[in-house]
Amino acid sequence: MTYTDTVRKTFAITTPLYYVNDLPHIGSAYTTMAADAVARFERLRGKAVLMITGTDEHGQKIQRTAESNGLQPQEHCDKIAAGFDALWQKLNIQYDRFSRTTSPRHEAIVKEFFGRVWDKGDIYLGQQKGWYCVSCEEFKEERELLQGHRCSIHPNKEAEWRDEQNYFFALSKYQSQLEALYQERPDFIQPESRRNEVLSFVAQGLQDFSISRVNLDWGFPVPVDPNHTIYVWFDALLGYVTALLDPDSDPSLEKALEKWWPINLHLIGKDILRFHAVYWPAMLMSAGLPVSGHVFGHGFLTKDGQKMGKSLGNTLDPVELVDRYGADAIRYYFLKEIEFGKDGDFSETRFVDIVNADLANDLGNLLNRTLKMVQKYCNALVPNVNGEDIPADHPLKAIGLGLSDRTSVAYEALAFSEACREIFTLVRSCNKFIDEQAPWSLYKQGNSAAVEQVLYAVLESVRLSAYLLSPIIPSISTDIYQQLGFSLNFNEKTLINDSVTYDTHATWGTLPAQQQLGEPRPVFVRLEQA
Repeated sequence: MTYTDTVRKTFAITTPLYYVNDLPHIGSAYTTMAADAVARFERLRGKAVLMITGTDEHGQKIQRTAESNGLQPQEHCDKIAAGFDALWQKLNIQYDRFSRTTSPRHEAIVKEFFGRVWDKGDIYLGQQKGWYCVSCEEFKEERELLQGHRCSIHPNKEAEWRDEQNYFFALSKYQSQLEALYQERPDFIQPESRRNEVLSFVAQGLQDFSISRVNLDWGFPVPVDPNHTIYVWFDALLGYVTALLDPDSDPSLEKALEKWWPINLHLIGKDILRFHAVYWPAMLMSAGLPVSGHVFGHGFLTKDGQKMGKSLGNTLDPVELVDRYGADAIRYYFLKEIEFGKDGDFSETRFVDIVNADLANDLGNLLNRTLKMVQKYCNALVPNVNGEDIPADHPLKAIGLGLSDRTSVAYEALAFSEACREIFTLVRSCNKFIDEQAPWSLYKQGNSAAVEQVLYAVLESVRLSAYLLSPIIPSISTDIYQQLGFSLNFNEKTLINDSVTYDTHATWGTLPAQQQLGEPRPVFVRLEQA
């Protein structure tokens, strides 16, 4: 299963719009690193890419949090949104749009969308009775609550009993259309485990859900009844649409949808799956808009095998982590070591061991020692060898020839672990190959042609590995490329031009003979555990 659409030349991907009740946590960073890797991969392949992230800023929870901190809600939102943006900069996240649901442009989009759904007859006034979790901003059924009417997601918070008039969205009307969507597009919800969860939920029968609240100031007023405020999810999901607007265009649905819609891929945590895989497509159907391409719900993170939480005192501060160890190390560990879609664990000891073994020893040391040999034996120039002249059954070329195809399949399936495994098969084969061929001995024997072929094959394999790893470790890949004599910078979005294309650089044998090499220096300094 993949997100691929071979017809469209544009590619739009979203993270969730993160709720601003608190500063970003490691789970938010995890989703955003994954989205950034996919966006970078598609840019590498020459697509026009739009990566959307941002913040969801309305609702009772935000209002209460702001009040408890002695702030106005907008002040609180500005502070937390800036915290998300600062972390994305530290993690080298190349987003294109940062969507904030408190923006006036967003209000215009919400009003217009609400009008479409209202005109369709899918919004009505009704009575809502039930247990309401403020932290989830959601009414809960009795079966979803723990003892003492505590929310299963927020077990330290007791749900509040509500009996009030709300406006409802007629979700039940879309039961059969949603079931048809899931059947016609079996890869709409990924991975398979998440799809099964949604199918099971929908099969129990869909209930209409409330889209407004009373006695709440922090949000947009319902256009047909200003005594009601639009409920956070009906407002928040439309933040994806607002983000599609060019900065200087008028805020209208027509303008927002003309280039990038439908969005190819929504990346989310599994806790908000229902909103993206059930509510959102039904809302889009009601408004007469095409449904997004894919929804992928990834797993949760634990630390040292335990669920993270403030009460346990084992939270993982992503800012502190990246300040201590650097962005590429963090990006590499979380994307390589945790199978995307499943729950995964962070252990600092394992983290240090893995990145030292892979990035410092296997990759960094390989490049360093090979460049030093080329300096010594070939005057710091790429050996005078043509990749095409090396036979296809050469032990490194044989792995390298199909590597871009295998890693492309892995990236498209969001199998970052698999992409890394494929690439490091080549890296480790290079280390073994050098030890077996012993170019220092060949040099002593006067066999300079053999020395040059050995060193060229290794340098070219390192180059290809760095290129295919660049969506995950862009700064290390840039350093490798520059030491190999290229002026490429994988942190520049306009990487692709006539001389640098995916077709050439993702192919084994691209390294030009006699190219001047840079000064050898470590591309990754070994980490010490704090």
